Amino acid sequence: MTVVTAGSTTPAPAPAGRPRATGRGRLVLARLLAARGAVVGAVLILLLFALAFGGPYLTPWDYATPDFTALHQPPSAAHWFGTNGVGQDVFAQTVRGLQKSLIIGLLVALFSTVLASLVGACAGYFGGWADRALMFLVDLMLVFPSFLIITVVSPRLRSSGWIAFVLLLALFNWMITARVVRSMTISLREREFVRAARFMGVRPLRIISRHILPNVASFLIVDATIAVGGAVMSETALSYFGFGVRPPDVSLGTLLAAGTSEAPVFPWMFYFAAALLVLFVLAVNLIGDGLRDALDPTAGGAPRRFRRFRRSGSATRSSRSTPSSSSHSSRSSRPQRRRP
Repeated sequence: MTVVTAGSTTPAPAPAGRPRATGRGRLVLARLLAARGAVVGAVLILLLFALAFGGPYLTPWDYATPDFTALHQPPSAAHWFGTNGVGQDVFAQTVRGLQKSLIIGLLVALFSTVLASLVGACAGYFGGWADRALMFLVDLMLVFPSFLIITVVSPRLRSSGWIAFVLLLALFNWMITARVVRSMTISLREREFVRAARFMGVRPLRIISRHILPNVASFLIVDATIAVGGAVMSETALSYFGFGVRPPDVSLGTLLAAGTSEAPVFPWMFYFAAALLVLFVLAVNLIGDGLRDALDPTAGGAPRRFRRFRRSGSATRSSRSTPSSSSHSSRSSRPQRRRP
């Protein structure tokens, strides 16, 4: 007599691949790539940097070398952006001014952000007399008329070059950020991980650098991005009034100041520098908006395109493991015969 016993027809579960955890960096990058404004701003910034640092190698003219045979000449094959009243090539001067303004903007944003983060984090973490002293300094700096002080001090620092001008701009550009960092630090110092580090005997400066500042890094990055555009605008305004970059060096501000009176008759002396300044400030603002949305902890998950990419990747991994599981299930569902 033959006894037929049916095997289990339930297929064995497919060995699913181990999902990869999406880190914070990948999520922020996905949000940035999904923000068209941030991508456009990043492309503009890269193009402007390429023009600023590669443009001087594209022309045979130096920004300070005049061509006495071409005075107030319009744009041509020899002089792409034309020449000014003394025969200097406007293209060479524009890319030199863009390079100087970019360097000043980046350094001012870096110095002011570092100073604001240190003062704000120390005031918020230590509290007591340290908080009162640092906040009194911040309030005192906010009361001072920064523009007036820079215009008075900068002529006395002509021998120090443009680095002293950068330090002056950074000195009056950090107070608001420091107050925000202080308020964020006050809310962070009572969190469990900060209290645990304090109870373990970790030194305060190490707690600030390892636990406090990384948790306010998103705000600092966005603030530094916006501070670059603000520093360039401040440098342009001060150079326009003669308190910034000194001749024979040039910046976008000095070019705008030199070309303002002649713009109706010789527009190429003004509008090329003005267009580059507008593009740079616009690109920085677009990147700042994108970073603000990408680093927002209350925002949703990854964008739809990124989630679709993850789903397709997981489907591909599961399809690779399907044949082995299907063959196993077919073998297990096949009836087995036993002879008596």
